[in-house]
Parts: sequence; C-alpha cells; structure tokens
Amino acid sequence: MTAIAVTIAGSDSGGGAGIQADLKTFSALGVYGASVITALTAQNTLGVTAIHDVPADFVTAEIDAVFSDLAVDAVKIGMLSRPEVIGAVASGLDRWQQTKVVFDPVMVATSGDMLLREEAVAVLIRDLLPRAALLTPNMREAARLVGGDVASSEAEMEAQAAAILALGTRAVLLKGGHGEGDESADLLLTRTGKRWYRAPRIATKNTHGTGCTLSSAIAAGIARGQDLETAVETGKRYVTDAIAAADRLTIGKGHGPVHHFHAWW
Repeated sequence: MTAIAVTIAGSDSGGGAGIQADLKTFSALGVYGASVITALTAQNTLGVTAIHDVPADFVTAEIDAVFSDLAVDAVKIGMLSRPEVIGAVASGLDRWQQTKVVFDPVMVATSGDMLLREEAVAVLIRDLLPRAALLTPNMREAARLVGGDVASSEAEMEAQAAAILALGTRAVLLKGGHGEGDESADLLLTRTGKRWYRAPRIATKNTHGTGCTLSSAIAAGIARGQDLETAVETGKRYVTDAIAAADRLTIGKGHGPVHHFHAWW
C-alpha cells in the first residue's frame, strides 16, 4: 500500500514553506502527497507582500475531490487565515472521518508577517483544536493561543503546553526553536505523559519553513504507521538534518529554506 498524506495549507510562491515545503517533505520521507490550498501568498525569502484567500466553498470542493478518491493516511493542516475557511476545513475533516490530523497553527511567518487574522484565532481554537491529534505551535504561537507572554523557561513551556491541551487537542508539541541556549528543545505533552526532544541549536539564517517541515514530517511518519512518539522523533531528526544542510543552498536574499532533499544532493 502507498502511504498518502494530505496538506491543507497556504501556498508559498518562494517555495520554502507552506504547501511547497509540505509536499517536498512528504516526498523526501517516502509518502505520496496531495494538497488542499487555502490561500495564495506572494512571498519570498524576504517576506510576504500579499495574501489572496481561497473562497471557502472552493476549499470544500478541493477537500471533497481529494478525500473522495484517495485513501488518506494522515492530514497536515497549516495556514488558515479566515474563519470561513477554518469552518470549511473542520466540516471536511468530520465529513471524511479524518482523525490522524497534525495541526501547525501558522500565525506569523519567519519574516514576522502576520498570516492569521485576529478574528480567526477564537474560531481556530473552538473548531480545529478538538479535531487535532497533535498541535505543533512554536513559542510565539503558544503564547498567543493562551493569551500570555512567550515562555522563557522549560517550566513555562510545560505550563503553556498544559493550558493548550486543556483547550481540547489530544496532544501538543511545543517547539523550542525560537528559544535560546545550545539546544533546541521541543516538548510533547499528551494526556498520559510528556517527553522532551532535544537537538543541537544550529547557527544559520536559513530556517524558512522549519515549522511546516516538522509538522509535515510528523504527518508523514503517522501515514507510514508510526506511533506519535516515534513520528515526532523521526520528524525532529529530519528537520534538524535539513537545517544543518540549509547552508549548502543559495536561495534568495533573506531567510533561505531548509534543505528538504539533503539526503540526495
């Protein structure tokens, strides 16, 4: 059987994040990737210059076209900028009985550009968090979800992850990539326990698309039959290697992408 994963997210015209990063990650990890595009961004390594939202009814049509034909093993969700699109995605997950959902709550691009409208945050928490098997916020996104300051210690990360878990998701991977120190430490918190995943912090400016890549790598692992802890472990290893190889690429003038195909070229 062919492992299949679907990404429901925005397009990055620069190719480093969003749908493009997700499909590269799926392919690199031996999973067939399909896509539902929720927004188009005019974007490069320097930033986002424009966003064009896909109408909710067309997002619904994309979902129905993909899931009515493909035997989907896992779903990754990324950028959802408007309440109407969030509702369409939530309804689609229910309609097609999708429960293996990795949700990366994309709110701010690496460049600092806002990708999620303020009025959409409450809808996202209400309609999508309870449908997610795993939520993968970074430290800034976690603070926005709980209405607090960015965590400055592992104890504060644990407190915020617990607060997010209480919002309804089945598990939280709170990513520490925006933290400080020699290690990049991510916390997986479930309803039955916790586990830290640690890797050396890599000095590079080429980190565009790291969040998209990690969540897609985890979804790929789940699609291939891995349990959650194993999928997070292999996903963390993959994105760490992709960041370590990022400087082998010369892409753009700003924050370049990670190297999704580092194992081949």
